[in-house]
Amino acid sequence: MSIPQINSYPLPAASQLPTNRVNWPLDTSRAAVLVHDMQNYFARYYGDNNPLLEKVIENIALILNWARAQGLPIIYTAQPSEQPPAQRALLNDMWGPGLTDATPELQNIIPALAPQPGDTTLVKWRYSAFQRTHLQDLLQEGKRDQLIIVGIYAHIGCLTTALDAFMRDIKPFFIADAVADFTEDDHRMSLDYVAGRCGQVMSCGQVISTGTSDNPSLTRESLQQQLLTLIDETELDFDPDENLVDYGLDSVQVMQLIGEWKKHGLDFHFEELARQPTFNSWWQLIESKRAA
Repeated sequence: MSIPQINSYPLPAASQLPTNRVNWPLDTSRAAVLVHDMQNYFARYYGDNNPLLEKVIENIALILNWARAQGLPIIYTAQPSEQPPAQRALLNDMWGPGLTDATPELQNIIPALAPQPGDTTLVKWRYSAFQRTHLQDLLQEGKRDQLIIVGIYAHIGCLTTALDAFMRDIKPFFIADAVADFTEDDHRMSLDYVAGRCGQVMSCGQVISTGTSDNPSLTRESLQQQLLTLIDETELDFDPDENLVDYGLDSVQVMQLIGEWKKHGLDFHFEELARQPTFNSWWQLIESKRAA
């Protein structure tokens, strides 16, 4: 059986998350991030321009930016192309031979989330990221007993890894809008199971607000000042109707802004901002989101 073609479905809002049986505080000094199987090979089943996958990638990128700023270890898993039948064993019966015919490009982590120097990539052999890897040793060496899980697919490897972490006394934090699945029902099942049996379900916004000592109000004046700092311009030379990209604002800075706005309850897609990348247009979008 091969992986099916996956259609888009709506990600759960923060208000739609299941009730957690536990209330573990996420501690940046004790947590690590696991990016689960975000390889081109697996992402391709969502097809081109799939809104679900695009939003999940955005949210994972926000979490990675936050994690790097906080100094959290970031660990990736990636399945290998060379998987001899004896080593793959029962996975052959369920899914076939795996990535055997995948090109090197398909084996790579998708470019938007590519590992950076200092990150760790583990070769993954089973549903759980702990099986046949040194993930547990990495966490113990770094004195990390919390694991933030993002990636695909939610009800298979992500869920199994969360359950395995729990049984190793490592607290799993399952990020509801930074994992993707085959269907909305599969996605919901994985959230319900983790929340009720082995971990804590959170939203991307809840994660990236952790470790922030203050959250100043978002005003037109504060946003303009922030943009002026990012693009290294003075207020006198700044035109609020000019394209911010022409001023030098880049995509990484935009993603950082999106992450900060999430802390104010404002959820943006990158594409929304890219359509009209001017200060006045963005402020109008912010006001419309607030009004809604």
